[in-house]
Amino acid sequence: MDSNPLLESSALPAFSRIRPEHVEPAIDQLLADGRQLVDELASQADTATWENFVERIEEEDDRLSRAWGPVSHLNSVMNTDELRAAYNACLPKLSDYATEVSQNPELYRGYKRVAEQPGLNPAQRKLLENTLRDLHLAGVDLPADKKARYREINQALSQLTNKFAENVLDASNAWTLQLHSEERLAGLPASAKALARQHAKERGLDGWVLTLDFPSFEPVMRYADDRALRREVYEAFTTRASDQGPHAGQWDNTEVMERILALRHEQAQLLGFGSYAELSLAPKMARDTDEVLGFLHDLAGRSVTQARAELAELRTFAAAEHGVDDIQPWDLGYWSEKLRQHRYAISDEELKPYFPLEGVIQGMFAVAERLFGVRIERADGVDTWHKDVRFYQISDPDDTLRARFYLDPFARQRKQGGAWMNGAVSRMRMASREQLPVAHLVCNFTPPVEGHPSLLTHREVETLFHEFGHGLHHMLTRVDYPPVAGIHGVPWDAVELPSQFMENWCWERESLDLFAAHWETGERIPDDLFERMTAAKNFQSAMAMVRQLEFALFDFRIHAEFDPAQGGRIYDILDQVRDEVAVLKPPPSNRFAHGFSHIFAGGYAAGYYSYKWAEVLSADAFSLFEEQGIFHEASGRAFREQILEKGGSADAMALYVAFRGREPNVDALLRHTGIAAQA
Repeated sequence: MDSNPLLESSALPAFSRIRPEHVEPAIDQLLADGRQLVDELASQADTATWENFVERIEEEDDRLSRAWGPVSHLNSVMNTDELRAAYNACLPKLSDYATEVSQNPELYRGYKRVAEQPGLNPAQRKLLENTLRDLHLAGVDLPADKKARYREINQALSQLTNKFAENVLDASNAWTLQLHSEERLAGLPASAKALARQHAKERGLDGWVLTLDFPSFEPVMRYADDRALRREVYEAFTTRASDQGPHAGQWDNTEVMERILALRHEQAQLLGFGSYAELSLAPKMARDTDEVLGFLHDLAGRSVTQARAELAELRTFAAAEHGVDDIQPWDLGYWSEKLRQHRYAISDEELKPYFPLEGVIQGMFAVAERLFGVRIERADGVDTWHKDVRFYQISDPDDTLRARFYLDPFARQRKQGGAWMNGAVSRMRMASREQLPVAHLVCNFTPPVEGHPSLLTHREVETLFHEFGHGLHHMLTRVDYPPVAGIHGVPWDAVELPSQFMENWCWERESLDLFAAHWETGERIPDDLFERMTAAKNFQSAMAMVRQLEFALFDFRIHAEFDPAQGGRIYDILDQVRDEVAVLKPPPSNRFAHGFSHIFAGGYAAGYYSYKWAEVLSADAFSLFEEQGIFHEASGRAFREQILEKGGSADAMALYVAFRGREPNVDALLRHTGIAAQA
């Protein structure tokens, strides 16, 4: 075999050279190297220092991360059967290694010895504090038999959560709908029809093809006049990877979810917690389960009455204006869009020409440059995983390079849906070497179709700004130690602060004028259109709020209330939550939980509430810019210095107070969402 690109110490991954057959040999080699180092350091715990102990572990961890990161990334964005097999073969090996290291009592002793030494800086102390906490939460204090069980659970969970994601991806990819008559697409925007035509051509088919990728799915739910078509697409989407729907039982996550919940609960109990929800809060800002549930129920109490009024208003409109008196879940988006157009004379399609992707990207960079005093430029000649991927670099005003990032903007087959940021390389400055941060920004926008550029909906503009906010958090860090640099070490319920914060600049005239320009004429958004757009901002905001509260309460309760004798009771609890907060109950066949990757395959287990928790922070943070000016230089500098640059190197609330001058309150969130009247 040629040299293994996963073992090369290059500044950036050699994506085009990575092959499935490289994966296991590279990981096996790195795990062997890691074990050798652990054995050496464990025998020297009594003489451990920052330099001879912590730095060496961090460097070895970074080598492993630099090899596994590209593999995991490619598995998400360029999934193949061969790569998936190699990826799956490594999961138990990586899980075993992580558990071995975390449960090594001599390493624990070494870390404690270093933590007691004088002369450490605050970031070093925070790293050690987090590490000692995390080793405890990984079972380092447990007796041998419980350590072994913890290890078995960890290995099983790594495989089960990955299986959950694979089932969702496979079920999504398996469903397509070929249409031979354009009449069935009546109501859809021309861009959505063109995409469906393009999907058909890519598959060598006639007519039009719909998929469950968001750029295909969402326009059907919002615009298709054919109610039967909306229902068919809705049922395919909401039954993915389940015992219901067109592929019932084929990629069924039912047993996977039950096993995940049972194992998480057992793991929490091994560590002395009453539930996985309690365990999940140990490294978060929220103090206990009562505080989380109280927070969510308080928001629900402020929102549900208004949400029910919004649905009643929608029903009245559909009946009075269109003679429709039966609104089902597959009708909700459609009639909501009709009412929004009726009331505000505005639609996504009217706005999309003002948001060509290239212009939005450049405008987003301009916003970040003005706020945070950096410069962002495209860099060519970099090896990527797909022809659509772009590469950029971030520099200080004096031309000092700060960070770099990839942007993968478009939906395609065998790419996971949604949008996310992950770190490709972490900032590191140790005695032996330095490296700058690199990020991946991944979206699933509509690609250019039939001579038109990629045009974004305003919600997609917000998505791009959101993920870029995560990216800035990762990339602008000034912390030199990966476990507390950028987003690492940030409590999960604070990690959404920079991302949600950046969304605010999608709504301000001064910032929109930097990037919202008609793709053909270059015209800025006309005043009347801007006024209609902002007037419609909080349309059905209470319904949107309770939808998110439904997800958050469901997630937290299934983890807080798990009982081995009764199993997960997943849909029983979901029904109870919906009785409390949902305004329109879905049909019994709806299997939303079977595709809820955030909590069953992502990092949000017993933590989905974090979106709302951090939204309080982000709304309160932006209120400073409302007071001072949206490009207020001192406020932007304070956010960069106290939030973005400090990352996880200090207590999250202390950093927030250093930025804002006080602790946050919920008032700005309620005002921004138009729910203040219910407070």
